[in-house]
Amino acid sequence: MITPAFAQGAGMSGGTDILVQVVPFILIFVIMYFLILRPQQRRAKDHQDMIKNVRRGDTVVTTGGIVGRVTKVTEAPEIEVEIAPNVQVKVVRAMISEVRAKGEPVKAA
Repeated sequence: MITPAFAQGAGMSGGTDILVQVVPFILIFVIMYFLILRPQQRRAKDHQDMIKNVRRGDTVVTTGGIVGRVTKVTEAPEIEVEIAPNVQVKVVRAMISEVRAKGEPVKAA
């Protein structure tokens, strides 16, 4: 009842079949890493460097769209930003999305 064609077609090349099936998935993950993950990591690192280097006098834009000038920088996770004359607010450093204009360096006393 079983024909010889079915009996001969069973698995002599099992190892190469697995390799042929796995290689496209590996290529997809490599392409995703270079096109998506790596640029995202670089942007996150650049943002951390920007936040770390904020100083008094910088003009910053928050993630909420508020533009202001930095008046006080401390080691705390908050900085003080002047958004209007005599109106100062505290902003969490992580919420700074952009530094537009760099201020003058602080003079040593």
